[in-house]
Amino acid sequence: MENVRIPLAEKMRPRVFDEFVGQQHIVGKNTLLYRAINYGVLGSCIFYGPPGTGKTTLANIIANSLKANYVKLNAVTSGVSDAKSVIEKARIDKAMLGIDTFLILDECHRWNKAQSDCVLEAIEDGSIFFIGTTT
Repeated sequence: MENVRIPLAEKMRPRVFDEFVGQQHIVGKNTLLYRAINYGVLGSCIFYGPPGTGKTTLANIIANSLKANYVKLNAVTSGVSDAKSVIEKARIDKAMLGIDTFLILDECHRWNKAQSDCVLEAIEDGSIFFIGTTT
């Protein structure tokens, strides 16, 4: 078996809400976000804040909590073709399996207008749910 070295930060990353520390005004048990996730009605959203505050971790926890597929892209290294590929698979998964897909886009402020426009229709028609993170 291959010895895989996983960075400590990734090993320690919370995977469920109970492991998430801080930001209780956003993810606490009586908050709007927490209730929306528990009832399965959370739509697309954007999280912003300084680096290291848990934006990406929170997006991952949300997708896991909703038993949805999720695809992570980084706006610096992805483009229109990457987004179109995610959307195409999301539409198939939704139609054939009834499974939602969350597109988690780190550093979403770095996408240009053409890149942003390519996901707009899929967000509006419910093919994907979008979670953007930005500073």
